[in-house]
Amino acid sequence: MKPKHQRLVLGLLALGAVAGAAGLALSALQDQAAFFYAPGDIAGKPVPTDKAVRLGGMVEAGSIVRKPDGISMTFVVTDGKAKVPVAFRGVAPDLFKEGSGVVAEGRFNSDGSFTADNLLAKHDERYMPPQVAGKMHKTETLE
Repeated sequence: MKPKHQRLVLGLLALGAVAGAAGLALSALQDQAAFFYAPGDIAGKPVPTDKAVRLGGMVEAGSIVRKPDGISMTFVVTDGKAKVPVAFRGVAPDLFKEGSGVVAEGRFNSDGSFTADNLLAKHDERYMPPQVAGKMHKTETLE
């Protein structure tokens, strides 16, 4: 075999290996990909009940109901256009509260409600951890 043909074969094998690795990576990521929906995106449309998705919006004021077992709760996520009831069992993040942003990871039920496996609380750019906020003091100028 000529060296020219050897380089061609090696190049084709390397290209095939890269394509195979990319195919494996894409198939693995396809199972892990979670689509993001807002309540207004799914209003009046059929919801995907067979795959993991993310539901994002604001926690409606007065909607958090904690169950007697201490780890289960229900609340309503809204985006101003529509509302979706959410059930969650687990420990909620410290920033989770009424009127704040939330991203719930889980699955839609056939009745249009959402069962969350994980909650991600969102905060605005003015967020300051409670430990730091208590230690901060105002600096005033003397005039």
